[in-house]
Amino acid sequence: MSVEPMARPLFPVVAAALVDGEGRVLLQQRPAGKTLAGLWEFPGGKLEPGESAEEALVRELHEELAITVDLAALEPAGFATEILPDRHLLLLLYVIRRWSGEPVALEADGLVWRMPEAMDALPMPPADGPLVRQLRAYLGERTTSVGPAANGTE
Repeated sequence: MSVEPMARPLFPVVAAALVDGEGRVLLQQRPAGKTLAGLWEFPGGKLEPGESAEEALVRELHEELAITVDLAALEPAGFATEILPDRHLLLLLYVIRRWSGEPVALEADGLVWRMPEAMDALPMPPADGPLVRQLRAYLGERTTSVGPAANGTE
């Protein structure tokens, strides 16, 4: 017997896997006082009305990390879903290998660079688990090509 799912509004969220020249990925720690405080996550956030996923991610990275990313640098890499009590989370992951500026934790309690295979050692939100597996597959299938700067920045 199948059970009809409760109608929940779709809640799209964008996330970035910033990959440096060594293949490490930037994670940020959710700040105290927020839901899932202390967990490590990919930077990103909610879409504002009228924004595309890509525009939202560029805006969020500027607001959260003080970096500038060109829309052309976003590589769609995966997605995850999670049914929450009041909504259906749709988390879209993009790989970014080029950006301007040095990431600074403006809205997080900390930043850490980790190799994808070492991310399992960090506590992360449930929806990020599938993204980590997809990211490993994505990065493993693609050749790493970094532009002029060896650290992933422009």
